[in-house]
Amino acid sequence: MALTGRAALLAALGSLPVGIWEPGWTGILAVNAPLAVACACDFALAAPVRRLGLTRSGDTSVRLGDTADVTLTITNPSGRPLRARLRDAWPPSSWQPGTETTASRHRLSVPPGERRRITTRLRPTRRGDRRADRVTIRSYGPLGLFARQGTHHAPWAVRVLPPFTSRKHLPSKLARLRELDGRTSVLTRGEGTEFDSLREYVPGDDTRSIDWRATARQTTVAVRTWRPERDRHILLVLDTGRTSAGRVGNAPRLDASMDAALLLAALASRAGDRVDLLAYDRRVRALVQGRTAGDVLPALVNAMATLEPELVETDARGLTATALRTSPRRSLIVLLTTLDAAPVEEGLLPVLSQLTQRHTVLLASVADPHITDMAKARGGVDAVYEAAAAAQAQSERHRTAEQLRRNGVTVVDATPDDLAPALADAYLALKAAGRL
Repeated sequence: MALTGRAALLAALGSLPVGIWEPGWTGILAVNAPLAVACACDFALAAPVRRLGLTRSGDTSVRLGDTADVTLTITNPSGRPLRARLRDAWPPSSWQPGTETTASRHRLSVPPGERRRITTRLRPTRRGDRRADRVTIRSYGPLGLFARQGTHHAPWAVRVLPPFTSRKHLPSKLARLRELDGRTSVLTRGEGTEFDSLREYVPGDDTRSIDWRATARQTTVAVRTWRPERDRHILLVLDTGRTSAGRVGNAPRLDASMDAALLLAALASRAGDRVDLLAYDRRVRALVQGRTAGDVLPALVNAMATLEPELVETDARGLTATALRTSPRRSLIVLLTTLDAAPVEEGLLPVLSQLTQRHTVLLASVADPHITDMAKARGGVDAVYEAAAAAQAQSERHRTAEQLRRNGVTVVDATPDDLAPALADAYLALKAAGRL
């Protein structure tokens, strides 16, 4: 039970003191006798809150940056009309900063025995599961002098998925893939390892592609065309350890790695390859295996939604052993991890040969564009020192990448905006060279 601001103002203007108590409250309000009767009648006519029925419906998933609508249905079983204000509470990250007050509060009126629906629009700012908290309802009487207040629990969860901003690059990468497959008018020569078809020789073709037996059976010279092998296995390995928590721009490195992994998965599944996912630091955080081409991308997005960087050092030996168990046959293993010298030299390099002996290994790392900007800085003492520090960091990074290349690893080092297309290009290059 609550005294409204309107009733408090009328009480302040009244002259006859009358005591009004409620459990847990020891004060006395100064109101006049007619006002006391009006308040009592108003309270009696307010619809009870506890008897209300609440159910939810609406969106259960949304991409980060988009909006999700969750509908709350309020049923009034009492014989009194419900005039209420309602607060639909969700975690603070369910809205953009500063919009929670207007987005979560609603006014509603429900006649006796009827139901009404209200919609809460969420715009989450973080990945993961967002679960509804309590629903607080304040029911007013017809005069608005007194109100009943109570809370209900109406469970609901919305999973916030990765935004997959790099999907804008997918059409151009698929066009390149079609060129490799020979499905466009631009037929590349000498790429791939699977025989595709025969065609007539044109000047400039590699003479090693001439099929002499087919030529002997016809009047023109026939050459073989090739296409990249299909049904290869690709294992995406996300390092969720300490280094993935470092922020580059407005997001952790892990988010950029996931975006690049999604573009590669979409491209590889269209190419007829099988894609699995392993997220690991000191234990398995996510594992997606055995999905069909049509199911693999939704499965990866759903598995990545709840991943968060763990502030622990990644166990390189455990990661390698788990990757080998996950991919017993020859595969392309894509490590989305750091190029920092210490984790690579002390953790990855000692066990790298276990992977490269059996698999093709591709390492992709997120570079900080701020380092590049610092390296170009000039004009003052501070700027020169920053440029020197940035040049030293870049030199160490290049040295680490060269060590990996000498051990047979293909390295992709790019900024968050460029990592996804660069990784896709590296995959296409390996496919064209027949190294998968």
